[in-house]
Amino acid sequence: MEVLVQYLGDSKFEVAARGHRVLCDQPIDNGGSDEAMSPPEFLLASLATCAAYYGSQYLYTRQVRAEDLKVKVSAEKAVQPARLASFQIEVTAHGLDERHQAGILRAVRACLIHNTLLGAPSIEVSINSALPAQV
Repeated sequence: MEVLVQYLGDSKFEVAARGHRVLCDQPIDNGGSDEAMSPPEFLLASLATCAAYYGSQYLYTRQVRAEDLKVKVSAEKAVQPARLASFQIEVTAHGLDERHQAGILRAVRACLIHNTLLGAPSIEVSINSALPAQV
C-alpha cells in the first residue's frame, strides 16, 4: 500500500492512492484555508472507517441490519512529543442483542488500523534530495 502527497501551496496538499484523490488542509487558526480535513482528522477518519467496515461485515455476515451503523472516533492531543494520545471509538448500531453487541465489539477491535495503532509500528524516514534527470 502507498499514497503519494503533492504540495499545492500554503497548507494544502493533494493525496493520491490507487487513482483516487483527496485534499488535505489545515484549519484557519493553524495557517490553512480550511478547505479539507487536516492530517489528524484523516487519521481519525481512517480508524473510524476501518472500525465501521469491520463492524458492518460482522453484521452483514450474520444478516443483521447495518443501515444505521455509525462510528464516531475522537482523540485527545498530547505533547512532548506532539501526538494524538487517547482514542475513543463509539459504535452505534440499534437493536442488537448482547451476543451481537459482543460480536461487533470483537470485530471492531480486529480492525487493521486499530491493531496498527496498538502495536507502535516502526516508521523509517528518508530524504531524497536528488534533482530530477534532465530530458
